[in-house]
Amino acid sequence: MILVTGATGSIGTHLVRFLLDDGVPFRALVRDPAQGEALGCDHVVGDFDDPGSLAAAMRGVDRLFLNAAGAQPVTEGEQPMIRQQRAAIDAARAAGVARVVKVSVWHAHQGGRLAEGAHWEIEQYLKASGLGWTILQPSGFMQNFITGAGTFTAEGGLLGAYGDAGVSYIDCQDIAACAAALLSGTAGLGETYVLTGPQALTHTEIAREISTVLGRSVAHLETSPDELAATLRAQGLPAGFADDLAELCREVAAGSLEATTSAVRELTGREPRTFARFLADNADALRASLLTATR
Repeated sequence: MILVTGATGSIGTHLVRFLLDDGVPFRALVRDPAQGEALGCDHVVGDFDDPGSLAAAMRGVDRLFLNAAGAQPVTEGEQPMIRQQRAAIDAARAAGVARVVKVSVWHAHQGGRLAEGAHWEIEQYLKASGLGWTILQPSGFMQNFITGAGTFTAEGGLLGAYGDAGVSYIDCQDIAACAAALLSGTAGLGETYVLTGPQALTHTEIAREISTVLGRSVAHLETSPDELAATLRAQGLPAGFADDLAELCREVAAGSLEATTSAVRELTGREPRTFARFLADNADALRASLLTATR
């Protein structure tokens, strides 16, 4: 039995569908009963901050898909996700879970900013837990351009802070397909996989592809990491969070997310989805996202 956490998120919804289609026994952990009903699968209501609900969710489970909300703006102390995912690992160990497939982030490392440092802490905790583990380190999500994290301006332009650097964005559907393969088999124990799309695209190239799908011109507007940080601070976000995000933008601008890997093909037997295919499949959602951004 597999327990899927983050089941209503960008990766989890695809993973739920894959497991349902393949007839693999699993249950989803959700915070809202209505969300569980909407998934159309076996589910249990719980929360990472409620140890009792985690213990109940783990009963009869032998494999865990560990995924949760990313780094959050905090003024002091550690990222909440560190505490939350450690609690899930503890509950999994107590329940006798044999294997954990964890979604991390590319370039997770000690002392890293925001998610990079937080995920490194969790990775080390998982590796020391005695549980079987596999870690997925994806590049940037294509879904960010629909959820708003890709950042469209109020005028409908695509805002970027990476200069001419490319990013090997990956469709969350491919991350879910890799997770489904690992959770359903025995391969990959003790391995870390960097997951990328098939090519690195600059924001100028992305704006061109979005323009093609929408049938109208979408401009690419470049800002600097420092200007982005100033905007975030003006919006009320903690200065430390804004500065950390600016530093991550500098790393991307230096090419930290340009490389591509063969991991998706190795785990799923097919090539990762292209950005053009992702946009074509999600054109209506993209239009809705842009409409919200420009209101």
